[in-house]
Amino acid sequence: MRRRTFLAATAAGAATTLAGCGMVGGSGDADVEMIKNAYVPETFEATVGEPVVWVNDGSRGHTVTAYEDGLPDGAEYWASDGFKSEDAAREGFWQEGGEGTVRSGETWSHTFETPGTYPYFCVPHERAGMVGEVVVSE
Repeated sequence: MRRRTFLAATAAGAATTLAGCGMVGGSGDADVEMIKNAYVPETFEATVGEPVVWVNDGSRGHTVTAYEDGLPDGAEYWASDGFKSEDAAREGFWQEGGEGTVRSGETWSHTFETPGTYPYFCVPHERAGMVGEVVVSE
């Protein structure tokens, strides 16, 4: 009986562990990958109300930070970690120890409710050209 109990518990634990594998890391469910100093694809097309998922498949931390002056009329500001302005996102990263960072293997998502083009960037890698855009249509 002990052996059966052990095997059942081990099998259940293994199944639970494997079930979570698809949820962490990898780009299987992601729309945009973050690798080295790039978003791939650089331009992603989405539909209003559809979540866009970014995954960090690189080894360094990245942010997903909207350019505030590039937002469509009526759109709310967005950035990884929920910052309410571009200045707050920049300050959170540089002054607060990397706030807003999507670490290697992690994902972050945002749902766009207003059509238009949303330019965005990675705070620590902006100068290296890590920029992208999401084009949202009805």
